[in-house]
This record gives sequence, C-alpha cells and structure tokens, in this order.
Amino acid sequence: MPVTPPTAAELASIAQRYGMHLTGADLESFRVLAGGLLSSYDEVERLHRDSLTARPERPYQWPAAANNELGAWYVTSQISTGQDGPLAGRRVAVKDNIAVAGLPMMNGSRTIEGYVPRYDATVITRLLAAGASIAGKAVCEDLCFSGGSHTSRTGPVHNPWDPARTAGGSSSGSAALVAAGQADLALGGDQGGSIRIPSSFCGTVGHKPTHGLVPYTGAFPIENTLDHLGPITRTVADAALMLGVLAGPDGLDPRQRMAPPPADYLAGLDDGVAGLRIGVVAEGFGVPGLSQPAVDAAVRAAIATLAGAGAAVTELSIPWHRDAVHVWTVIATDGVVAQMVDGNGFGMNWPGWYDPELIAHYARGRLAHADELPETVKATMLAGRYTIDRYHGQYYAMARNLALAAAAAYDQALAEADVLVMPTLPITASLIPPPGAAREESIARSTEMIVNTAPFDVTGHPATSVPAGLADGLPAGLMIIGRHFADGTCLRVARALEAATGGFPVPPGY
Repeated sequence: MPVTPPTAAELASIAQRYGMHLTGADLESFRVLAGGLLSSYDEVERLHRDSLTARPERPYQWPAAANNELGAWYVTSQISTGQDGPLAGRRVAVKDNIAVAGLPMMNGSRTIEGYVPRYDATVITRLLAAGASIAGKAVCEDLCFSGGSHTSRTGPVHNPWDPARTAGGSSSGSAALVAAGQADLALGGDQGGSIRIPSSFCGTVGHKPTHGLVPYTGAFPIENTLDHLGPITRTVADAALMLGVLAGPDGLDPRQRMAPPPADYLAGLDDGVAGLRIGVVAEGFGVPGLSQPAVDAAVRAAIATLAGAGAAVTELSIPWHRDAVHVWTVIATDGVVAQMVDGNGFGMNWPGWYDPELIAHYARGRLAHADELPETVKATMLAGRYTIDRYHGQYYAMARNLALAAAAAYDQALAEADVLVMPTLPITASLIPPPGAAREESIARSTEMIVNTAPFDVTGHPATSVPAGLADGLPAGLMIIGRHFADGTCLRVARALEAATGGFPVPPGY
C-alpha cells in the first residue's frame, strides 16, 4: 500500500510539536519535499514484500480445559524435523513471546492476540535441528510484564505445588509445565527475573544466560539491554544440554556482539565444587519487610551443603546490590516506554532483525485495547512518558551509566570468588489475587519478588536458580551468579548441589 503523503495541516501539527514556526509557504514547500522522500518508502515496501516467504502450515490445538488444569498451555502442537540430535525425543514448551512459525502468538495480551508468525525464532530453529519436538506454546504474562502469574489474558497460571498460589512470571506456563512433568524442557525469557522467578516458585532449574549468549531474534522484545532467553528444566544436566543447543551468535542480534562461539556446557558439569570459591552476598538476605526467614534458612542450608561438598564459602558484602534494583526500575520504565510502547516492541536505531508484521499488528492492538493493558504496563507508561517528556531521557542515561558501576561492583566480588550466591527470591509463592483485586494488589503481586533477580538483568551476569529446598512446604530457590560468559561455572555449582541432595523435589502427585 503506497504511503499517504502528508497534508499541509498535518505538517503544521508536527512543526508545532517540534517548536518550529512555519509559514503557509514553508509548509507547502516541505509538503512537496516530503513527498519526494516518501517515494523511497514505497520502494522499500515493494522490496520487503518480494523478500517474504510463505507462512508454514503447522497443525496445533487449543487445549481443552480438562487437559490444562494449570492454565499453562496456550496452544499445543507436535512439531519436529524427525532429525536425530542431542534433544531427540524431548518435548519443549515455548514461552508465548517467542515466534514459532504457523502457531498463534499472543504474548499473554489482547494487543497481540490473533498474530501468527511467518518465521521461527532462532532458538526454535536450533531446537528443531537438535531433534527436539515443539509441544506447544506456554502461557506467559501480559506483555511479559509481571513476576506473578495472574495477568495473562487467558487467565492465571497455577502453581503445581499449590494451585491457589502463583507460578511466578513472566515465564509462568513454562515453569509450571516442566514442574508438572507436562513438558520435558521449556524456553523462558528474562528481563527482571522471568526465568528465575517461576523456577524458584515452582521448584525448577532456570538459567538466565549471560546477556547476548543466546540470540533473542524472533522473540518479542521489551528492552534491548535487558532481554534474555534461556532454559527451564527439571535437572541441571538438561539445562546445560539445552543451553549448548541455544547459545552462540546468529548474526542477526546485536546483543550478541561479545558472545563467544557455542560451547559444551556438559563438559565439567560433574567436576564438583571442591576448591571453588563461593561468595555469599549478605545483601541478598534479610531484605527488610520482605524476606521470609524460612526462605533464608533454606538457602543457608543449601550453601552449607555446598561447603560440605568441598567449596570454600565466604560471606561478603556488595552494597550496590540493594541499589541496583533502582537502576533497573528506571531502565525498565523509560526504556520500556521508548521501545516496547512507543517503539511498538522493536524501537529503532539498532542493526538487528525486525518483524514488521508483528510491529504493525501490535501497534493496532495496543491502541485498540489500551484499556485492557495490564496494570503494570499502564503504570509504567504513565510514569515513563512523564519522565521522558519532562526530563528528556536524562534519567535513563544516568541509569545506564550506573549499570556499569553496578556491574563493576559484582565483577570486583567475582574476582575474589568463582560464583556469588543468595536467595533467588526473598519469598515463596504468594496467593493468586482474586478476580477484581485492586490495582495496587495486582501490581504488588507482580513486583514484590524481583529485588535479587532484576540487578543481573541490568548487569548481564549469568544467573542460575536451583531448588534450595522447601520453606513451609513450598519451593525456595538458590541463585548462583557467575562472571560474564562463565555460565558453565554456575551450572557446575548447581549440579553439585543437585548431586549432594540426591535430586530436587517435585510437586506431590507429579
């Protein structure tokens, strides 16, 4: 469809927004000039249309309620290449912000409902090439903007340990399905903890890779500097195996400019922790008004188990850890408004792969269903647009600079320790808010748990959540943080805990 040329009145409105004072003659002159520029837009549309491939026809099913008691499946499928490989025969649940060509993608939101991707995300291509079967799309939270599992437009995702409680978000369905044994493996996404939060609440292994290690190409973005994809599994070996399939540059994602070639994360996985230095971060425990003593105790017990396995455990302090969540908040407010909202997911000014069809579909949906956006996104839009308009993005700039200081503080600690440890979350799974709950309660249940996870989305360090044990009958997570691209070390420590305890618990009945 040709681009519609602007009228003089439309240009006058734009000029006024930018503080320009143009005469009628000026506007007519610029109208003609703009028309010349827009001819290139028509040519780009033609060239892009000629480059498109056909959308594949892949069968899928809408899950029946009787077979979806956790509310965790969006659609189910059975997609595979039939190839042999390291993941042959393994059934993978895919977080529904990740494109699987030919399968509906909702991202938990009315704004995207009805969209069917034309292309597979890079991680899907790699899973299929490794022999995996795509078992379906796992429900995620509305625009992936909640650490609770109550915001998806399809309804809440229930925790298999206690259906009245949150499964955690935003990769809510991914963790619930793995914990319940309804999928062998799952893909999750993480911008504030969204792989590790549901893993901690549901008792699964969740690994947030080093920023840029796994290509984000084909997943719905939130904020380029925070976006991560990674595995959610029942065992550490499965997480390592899956990471080896997912990791490595794809040439399409600028987040990967520093990423090393693919590695074998199973190599050395069972080497144990004898001689490894583990730094226990004091600021990760006893968060005032938030930390549950039973969670801190379970994590301390897990650390003692690692010490008993030969690790050299020392307590240390990183004051930046309590401040880094504020840095994340500014980036995840101004940055999200600029990219996910006003930039319709992808924004501009980076040389990566875009999905123009998704941008257009979401832009229409965002405007048509603005009143149905989750309360977390509404609050972020209002605050972020205010600060950008009034302060012109300078707070985002401050936060990105401070992120470098926060990363340096963790790096300094990691010069004295091989990994850092703390509770993944300060709490166990909260009760799912009832229908019609107040906005304040909905937002609180979405954000109360992120104080330990969000800092490492800002700094990009790898972080693995593994079950530390049960706290008052519910899973509590131990988070293991490593140096950039030392993902294998995080997984090695996680495996040592798993081996020492004889395996991680599973929900009763599953």
